[in-house]
Amino acid sequence: MTAPIGVHHLAISTKDMKSQFEFFTQVMGAPMVALFEMHGVEGAWHGFVRLSDTCLLSFVQIAGVSDVEPIPGVTHSGTGAGISAPGTMQHLAFDVGSEEALLAMRDRLRSNGIVTFGPIEHGMCRSIYFAGLEGLTLEAAWSAEPIEPRAWVDPVACEAIGMTAADAERFMSPPSFDPPAEAVPQPPIDPSKPQMGYPRKELEFMVALSDAEVAAAASTPDPPVRLEQA
Repeated sequence: MTAPIGVHHLAISTKDMKSQFEFFTQVMGAPMVALFEMHGVEGAWHGFVRLSDTCLLSFVQIAGVSDVEPIPGVTHSGTGAGISAPGTMQHLAFDVGSEEALLAMRDRLRSNGIVTFGPIEHGMCRSIYFAGLEGLTLEAAWSAEPIEPRAWVDPVACEAIGMTAADAERFMSPPSFDPPAEAVPQPPIDPSKPQMGYPRKELEFMVALSDAEVAAAASTPDPPVRLEQA
């Protein structure tokens, strides 16, 4: 299996890590599981709350983020129907697993003074909607059964976004991939492909390194607090 099997963590920029922890632990009930200096980024802090054993929500607090002005419709959507710049998060939906849990989350939010709308029936899922700190547009949802793509991939929507029927078939059935016996070498920088936003010379230097050299330079496996062995 070479396809992703879930979201490990979603990282959100913040200027107030403590307040985000206050909201997500005390209001939403997701426990804090990590907070440490962000690996390889001096003066930055990385925090995590647990959604499940394999799915986390992350916050990144970096010097200078307080100087970036939030602009509804640009940096964030403000509502589930709002726009935001390409590549930014329009809204974040949490899976709660059942109708009972969805109603309990609604009541938990309202008990903490958070205006919450729903549940709303979408067919493929049922959802409630509410706001988080720093302009986050949030949703909690659950699906009674796996989504059937033949019922939910609308030909009208496909045509509206320039997707052909053949495209839709390809997208619903991605090609398999058999990993080769030897690791695939790093490809050269191709301006037509997505690239991380490092300065060009820095990116060229990094691409020239071997996987082992990158791992040796960037890996930080030890937790910041050493626990006593039993």
